[in-house]
Amino acid sequence: MSNVEWLSILGWGNEELEDLRFVGYSYIKQGKYDIAITFFESLVILNPDSFYDLQTLGALYLQKGNNLMALNYIEKALKLEPAHVPTLLNRSKALFALGYKKQAVAQARMLENNPDESIAHQAQALVLAYTGAI
Repeated sequence: MSNVEWLSILGWGNEELEDLRFVGYSYIKQGKYDIAITFFESLVILNPDSFYDLQTLGALYLQKGNNLMALNYIEKALKLEPAHVPTLLNRSKALFALGYKKQAVAQARMLENNPDESIAHQAQALVLAYTGAI
């Protein structure tokens, strides 16, 4: 990716980015993931250091079954926020889907004791689904 300063070229700031994000999120709420992906891909180009946009794009690709693209964006997001638990859970899902079982199990096992019961239960379910053991 080039180092073009698109925001400067367009004369845009945070308000325009928030508008794009709002529209993209609206498409997510409607289940129109392909359209949402287009918005979030644009946001990542315009603002490549946005954790929210990177992790959202990763989650969208995961939802669409494009696990390699999902993992790519999830990894970029985790470089910015290494301890973000929902993104770590999505990383585990993508790793399982790609067949990286050892890495996926290790990631999920770390999340099984998370104080957020929703995260812990999802991690346990992933381990059970892919290994047959808790």
